Amino acid sequence: MFIDKITITVTSGKGGDGAISFRREKYEPDGGPNGGDGGDGGSIIFVADESMNNLGAFRYKRKFVAENGEPGGKSNKSGKNAEDLYIKVPVGAVIFDNDNGRLLCDMIEDKQEFVALEGGRGGKGNQHFANSTRQAPRFAKPGDESKTLNLTIELKTIADVGLVGFPNVGKSTLLSMVSNARPKIANYHFTTLTPNLGMVRHKNAPEFVLADIPGLIEGASEGSGLGHEFLRHVERTRMLIHVLDASGSEGRDPLDDFEKINEELTAYSPVLGERRQVVALNKTDLIFDDAGRERLAELKNELTDRGYDVFEISAAIGRGIEELFDHIVTILPEIPATPSFFTEEEIELLTPDAGNQYEIEVIDGVYYVTGEMPRRLLRTVNLEDYESSNYFQRTLKNKGVFAALEKAGIQDGDTLDICGYEFEYYK
Repeated sequence: MFIDKITITVTSGKGGDGAISFRREKYEPDGGPNGGDGGDGGSIIFVADESMNNLGAFRYKRKFVAENGEPGGKSNKSGKNAEDLYIKVPVGAVIFDNDNGRLLCDMIEDKQEFVALEGGRGGKGNQHFANSTRQAPRFAKPGDESKTLNLTIELKTIADVGLVGFPNVGKSTLLSMVSNARPKIANYHFTTLTPNLGMVRHKNAPEFVLADIPGLIEGASEGSGLGHEFLRHVERTRMLIHVLDASGSEGRDPLDDFEKINEELTAYSPVLGERRQVVALNKTDLIFDDAGRERLAELKNELTDRGYDVFEISAAIGRGIEELFDHIVTILPEIPATPSFFTEEEIELLTPDAGNQYEIEVIDGVYYVTGEMPRRLLRTVNLEDYESSNYFQRTLKNKGVFAALEKAGIQDGDTLDICGYEFEYYK
């Protein structure tokens, strides 16, 4: 089954906690601290793999969890770092944060890597908190917590040239005639349900990738039929071959088809609507009478007057294909290769680490401090220990919490609640 869009959940590994330990050697019962550091948790890393052509590998597995780092031990023994978790995706995959729709990464090169989540850092053991006045710290830092992301991965096919048009206009037949691709071909609509790629080598020109994009329909850009799902595969192409049934064998007007498809391309993306196009008037072998030939000439003249390069072909019998691709290989080198559909500005990194963030809120005279920073700090300290409590207060001061509280109006004797722990505030 061809799958080109999937939603998954990834979770990084938690950092191992730092250890609280003291030397207990013979003749030295009150030795110094020797708690080791915790190991780092595993990161979530995506890797582009050109051997994959769809997202079918995610069909039965939607949750990925990296391992946690080991906690620190006695005798300054550090915990082991966890292995990073590598997740393979096809070249052309685009990764979005499913919770806010933000673009995270565009995987356009084989073996490209993207760190979606860094593993939690291991906590420091109590050996790091000893100084001349605090020789026996009874606290250590915990490892950073794991983090979770809900991601949507879309596959946007990477091809140099895309074949577009209504269903059953002969795109698959054309692809099979000029490339090594062997798409399914039959005389009914939506024969092509997946994008087919073929390598084209025309005469002495450099090889290029040609994509048969499944037939679009009116309303595709708004999600009608299957068209909306297929439009993403046109986005990366450098140019388009717009295939029309010039014979009208389906009972449709080819000029009307041409305009409707271009309306859908523009509605989906204005950039896509401006993509360079060459028009292939296909199925000319089915035109037998003078009236049909006259309509063909009028159609060709109309499209030529609009500025398009137009070729009469019959993919079924190979007529006109050589002239069409002589033209394609001539103009393709003039068009910059831009496999990334997004600008650098559009590719945003993950939001910064919230480790230093906190919020202050005043409710009924009580000053509440919440956020990741105070929560993590409280896990670090032992408030019943004098030295640990002093460390807690100094850290809050250094992080600007006390200054922010005073700006909010706190006075000596007011109640201060820090993540559920109540204190009486004094400068």
